Amino acid sequence: MVSQISAALPVPNFESSVSLARAHTDEDVTPGEIAVGVIIGRSSEYFDFFVFGIASVLVFPSLLFPYLSRLDGTLMAFAIFSLAFVARPVGTAISMAVQRRWGRGTKLTLALFLLGACTAGMAFLPSYASAGGKAIAALVILRIGQGLALGGTWDGLPSLLAMSAPQERRGWFAMIGQLGAPVGFILAASLFAYLYSSLSVAEFLDWGWRYPFFVAFAINVVALFARLRLVVGQSYAERLQQLELQPVSATQVMRHEGGNVLLGAFAALASFALFHLATVFPLSWIAIYSEQSITEVLGVQIVGALLAAAAMVLSGWLADRVGRRNLLGAMAVLIGLFSFTTPWLLGAGQVGNNVFLLVGFVLLGLSYGQASGTVTANFSARYRYTGAALSADLAWLLGAGFAPLVALGLSARFGLGAVSLYLLSGVVCTLAALRINRLIERKE
Repeated sequence: MVSQISAALPVPNFESSVSLARAHTDEDVTPGEIAVGVIIGRSSEYFDFFVFGIASVLVFPSLLFPYLSRLDGTLMAFAIFSLAFVARPVGTAISMAVQRRWGRGTKLTLALFLLGACTAGMAFLPSYASAGGKAIAALVILRIGQGLALGGTWDGLPSLLAMSAPQERRGWFAMIGQLGAPVGFILAASLFAYLYSSLSVAEFLDWGWRYPFFVAFAINVVALFARLRLVVGQSYAERLQQLELQPVSATQVMRHEGGNVLLGAFAALASFALFHLATVFPLSWIAIYSEQSITEVLGVQIVGALLAAAAMVLSGWLADRVGRRNLLGAMAVLIGLFSFTTPWLLGAGQVGNNVFLLVGFVLLGLSYGQASGTVTANFSARYRYTGAALSADLAWLLGAGFAPLVALGLSARFGLGAVSLYLLSGVVCTLAALRINRLIERKE
C-alpha cells in the first residue's frame, strides 16, 4: 500500500522547491517519503494509545481496582484514559513554544521520547495489592505525560501534504496520515490477542500484558528517526517556510481565530465520536456483558481495522469526486443511522456484536479518512500550523476522549440507547459546523 501511495504523489511545484535546496543538503526528500513518514509517525502514536485503551479493559480493572466491580473498575480505567486528551492541548501549547525557541527537530525528539518513556514506564506499573494508591497515582502521571507528549508530536507533515497537493487530489492526500490509525490498532490488538490466547489469566495479568508497552518504546524510536530525517531536512524546512507553516503561540491563535479552531473541531466530531465507540468501548461492553471470548473479539476488530484501512483509501477517491466536506456530511448522516442500530446489534449476541464491529470500522474508515483538517483552509496562513493542531486536539477531547467512559457508564445505567444518543450528538455537531462553514464561505 505504501508503494502505491508513494507512486500516486506527484506534487506540482514541490520538486521545484526541492531543487532550490540542493545546495543545502546532500539528499532531497520526495513527496512519497513524506507520505511514508506521515504513516509511520501516526502509526506509532496510535499504537501507544490503543495499547493503553485495550489494557484499560483487560488489565487495569483487575490490576489497579480489585476492590471494585468489573464495571466500576473499567470506568475508573476509562477516566484515567481520558486524562491524556485533556492534557493534549496543553502539550500543543508548550511544544509550540519549544519549537519557536529550539526548532522542530528538538520539539519532536522531546515529544516522542516522552511518549515512549511514559508508555514503557507503564510496563513497570506495580499492582494495587503491592503498592496501593501509589500504583494508581503512577498511572495517572504517566497517562498525563502521554497526552502532553502527543501534543508535541505535531510536525506539520499532513498540512504540508494537503497544501502541496493538486486541488483535485486533496482528498487522497488528506487520508494518508489517517492510515496510521488502523495500522496502530492492528499492531496493538494483534499483540494483545496473541498474549491473551497464549497465556493463562494469571500469567497475562502478572507479566504478559507488559510486553506491548515495551514494544511501544521501540516503535517510537523507529518513528522518531523516520520523521527526523524529514523535519530536519533543508528542503522540508524551506517548503514549510514557503507555505508559512510555522508555529505561533496557542493564545494568539485562540484570540484571533478561535472561532475557526472550534469550527474545525466540531466539523469532525461525528468521526471522532465513532472512533472509540468502534474500538475501545465495544471491547469493554462485550467483556463485561457477553460470553464471547476476548481473543475472538480482538480478531474481529483486527479484520475490522483492515476494512477501515481499505475504506480510508476509498474515502480519498470519493472525496476527490464529491468533495471532502460533502463526503464528511454524508458520512455523518450514515453514522447517525448506524447509531440507531447500536442497541439492537450489541444486544443480539455474538453475531450482532461482530456486525456492529465490522460495520462500525467501515464507517470509521470512510469518515475518519477525511476528518483531518477539513475546514483548516479557513485559517489565515500565519495561524494554520498551530490552528490545525488545536482543532485536532479539541476534536479528540470533545469527541473521543471521554467516549468510552460516557458510553459505558450511561449504557450500564440507562441501556445501550444512551450510546445512540452520544453518537447522534456528534452527528448534529458535525452537520451544524459544516453548515455554518458553508454559510461563512458564501458571505465571503
